[in-house]
Amino acid sequence: MTHFRLPFNAVVFDFDGTLAELVIDFKVMKEMVAREAAVRLPDPPPADGLPALEYAARLAARIREVSPAQAEAFEAAVARGIRDQEVASAAGARLFPATKAALTRLTDAGTKVGVITRNCRAAVLTVFPDLAAYAGVLLARDDARRVKPDPGHLLDALAALGADPARALMVGDHPMDIATGRAAGTRTAGVASGRTPLAELARHSPDYLAPDVGALVEMLAH
Repeated sequence: MTHFRLPFNAVVFDFDGTLAELVIDFKVMKEMVAREAAVRLPDPPPADGLPALEYAARLAARIREVSPAQAEAFEAAVARGIRDQEVASAAGARLFPATKAALTRLTDAGTKVGVITRNCRAAVLTVFPDLAAYAGVLLARDDARRVKPDPGHLLDALAALGADPARALMVGDHPMDIATGRAAGTRTAGVASGRTPLAELARHSPDYLAPDVGALVEMLAH
């Protein structure tokens, strides 16, 4: 893997599983989505590995073919259900012990810090209420025009930071984060502090690979 020294002009982090414990039960979330669809659609198809947001979008498109009004009601119900689960889960989550020190170390090195997440803003700020003291931008799902893996999510955060993608790093605990960074033209780093093992992250060839953010920042500093 390619190694180079700080400073990047910016490092943008995923949140859940990267800076904080990942406690959301996505299986339960997708079951809720399927239940809401079943009210409006006979025999809704299974998720087949799709994340909850993409699964909901697929089902909404199917429902819209029958009734645009029912599709709108489905999307509203699912949005409420997802947000409620995220906020409830956040009450039982915490930042990883190394998070604040790692972000401070980057800032002290002259590197801008951002956070992007598919989670909602209320959940993120429940876990990290003083995030604004450590990051120059937070683009949660409800802030973003597009959400990752769309590279626009990351590019919008970098634009808010006044940062050049070619000199930025995207950090996350999931292959989606690596794909997002690559599509946006940044360097990428995988951290195995979520639910994806190091070996699986390595298969996606990030530029950096570390067990957690503390170890990653230590690696970048040398």
